[in-house]
Amino acid sequence: MAERKVLSKYYPPDFDPSAIASSSKRSRKDGKAESKLSASRLMTPFSMKCTHCGEFIPKGRKFNARKQTLDERYLSIPIYRFHIRCTRCSGEITFRTDPKNNDYQCERGAKRNFEVWRDETDEKYNDETEEQTLDRLEREHGAKEEQLERDKMAELEDKMLDSKREMQIADALDEIRTRNARIERNETRAGDAAIATVQEKIDEDALRAEREAAEDAEALRQFRAKQHAAKQAKLDEEIAEFERRRNAPPDGSFLKAVEERRAALKAKRLQRQQRIFRKP
Repeated sequence: MAERKVLSKYYPPDFDPSAIASSSKRSRKDGKAESKLSASRLMTPFSMKCTHCGEFIPKGRKFNARKQTLDERYLSIPIYRFHIRCTRCSGEITFRTDPKNNDYQCERGAKRNFEVWRDETDEKYNDETEEQTLDRLEREHGAKEEQLERDKMAELEDKMLDSKREMQIADALDEIRTRNARIERNETRAGDAAIATVQEKIDEDALRAEREAAEDAEALRQFRAKQHAAKQAKLDEEIAEFERRRNAPPDGSFLKAVEERRAALKAKRLQRQQRIFRKP
């Protein structure tokens, strides 16, 4: 394997280095010589449709492109051309920078999709001279200044309307506070009057209840006095009857009843004793 690590190479006697230097890179399709392009990584600046296979390429898709610097310039700004391949059919697509319109131009291999906000009839997309460009920029600047002045006036008018609206709101709030205070005072007075009426009614009810209680107590006292008088009269009658009987001479019927009672008690006693002694 030592012969594979030598540093010297064999050059034949008829070797011509100038022939190698003058040789140019050949393209694969037409065989024409093309200049060397630098590789760059980019994203598509607009959505497009491939004219070879109809594939849609969205805006922002990443590609490994080849960048070519053109001889054209716009206000000392270099213009670049980019070469990419379609992701479906590998067809070549080229587009270039457009510093004049701050945009890109699709050259071949694809067609740019329609965009509503781009108006091709606008004068800024047409060819214009430097004076026309300056006039257009001056008009745009004047329109911007006028718009700013208009915006300032509109802002001032809005502030005046806001301050007027705030004053109206403050007046309305003061009126509402005054009305609420008046209503509260009226409600307080009405509440005091209602409380006084209720208190007076409560006092009347209390006096009525006290009067009724006094009347009930008096009626109860009179009823008890009557009951006590009736009991005392009955007791006096019984005492008088007892005194009358005690002082009266003995009656034969009374003595007979007493004797009969004594005989009944004696017979009952004897019967009890007999029952006791008959027990076994």
